[in-house]
Amino acid sequence: MSAIQPPEHRIWWKQPIEPIEITWIVIAFIWCIFMFLMMPYWHVFGKQNLANEAYRTTPDVYTAKAQAMVDKFRIREETDQKIPVVKPPAGSDVYLIARLWQWWPLLELEAGQTYRLHLMSMDWLHGFSLQPENINIQVHPGYEHVLTVQPTKAGTYSIICNEYCGINHHTMVSKLYVVDKK
Repeated sequence: MSAIQPPEHRIWWKQPIEPIEITWIVIAFIWCIFMFLMMPYWHVFGKQNLANEAYRTTPDVYTAKAQAMVDKFRIREETDQKIPVVKPPAGSDVYLIARLWQWWPLLELEAGQTYRLHLMSMDWLHGFSLQPENINIQVHPGYEHVLTVQPTKAGTYSIICNEYCGINHHTMVSKLYVVDKK
């Protein structure tokens, strides 16, 4: 039989299957089951997925929360735009605003302490990427995303928007300072 001429028997599923074909079908089926079972396993035991929450809110309500945190915990200002740096106490709620083309405010957290990080976009879809830790969250407008973070070592980390948000997307970078516990 060739590919040019039609098959002798039109009902292909009634044709006998070669043993090598059955072997490959069984191997493919076992691999599919294995990969299917790995998804919940890695979700629970792989520690690759952040457990986060999301709540519907408005920009005015969220901005008021962030401003109250800045007013209470401001320690200095940085950059030409005078962006405040806040150092909230361990275990507190920390608010970070994403807007064209800026993260506001800058955060200074203590190593080894746990914080609830709240994220919200004021305008477009933004991406929160914490490098070099490779934490990625999509930040949607109208939703307050909450995740629990515990920085483990001191240093300066980069916060990058990894969702294209307009002409100055490449300038939407910020810093997260992690200091040793005093």
